Amino acid sequence: MSPSRDDQLSPPERDALAGEYVLGLLDEAEFAAAERRLDADRDFAASVERWRVHFFALDATATPIAPRVDLWPRIEAGLAGLMQPAASAAATRPATAGSGRLADWWNSLFVWRGAAFAGALATVLLAVGLVGALDRAKRQPLMVAVLLTDSNVAAAVVNTFADGRVEMLPLQSIDVPAGKALEIWTLWDRAVGPRSVGLIDRARSTPLRLDNLPLGRDQLFEITLEPASGSPTGRPTGPIIAKGTTSQRL
Repeated sequence: MSPSRDDQLSPPERDALAGEYVLGLLDEAEFAAAERRLDADRDFAASVERWRVHFFALDATATPIAPRVDLWPRIEAGLAGLMQPAASAAATRPATAGSGRLADWWNSLFVWRGAAFAGALATVLLAVGLVGALDRAKRQPLMVAVLLTDSNVAAAVVNTFADGRVEMLPLQSIDVPAGKALEIWTLWDRAVGPRSVGLIDRARSTPLRLDNLPLGRDQLFEITLEPASGSPTGRPTGPIIAKGTTSQRL
């Protein structure tokens, strides 16, 4: 189907053509004709805009890549190879009622274009699903440390992620007196001693600043009660509120 100013398209055909245009499925001549149609056909232009909005999130993250010049000829050759055996078989069968309609449907370029468009759309949806799955995997912690109080009550959890992020999530309210703060520490080597990785005025979710500090299994994290400005010695000085070691997430 080569669009022109004078072509009269049904709404489904117009919408399919707009989708092909947005996804870049048209050859050079058809693309140029679709560009001309944009200026002459308001309904077509509106359909193109709807498809652009629909695919905006994906399009905004995609880097344009020019297809090989032989891509569309190879697709057409493949379709011709599929259609030829069926056409030969149809020629040897006796004509029956309704066979004309079936032949028209089978040889309809619009049907094949629609199938190609549906395949492209399925590929896009699969890609979106894959990106979503990868994003969910990225947000799953690799290691977890449950920080327990002296009475073995879970007070907070520390999550570590594949991209290097570390965050602490409180599991219960912690009483912080005026002029005091909660300081979070980590210890991976007793010879080095604990290092401060966070200071908060109350129990709340907070990212921990490990920077270039080591991070591994069985690494100690603890919360102590310190002056509002943090420990004056660079080491824990106040009472331990909760502590726990990292474990590999199953």
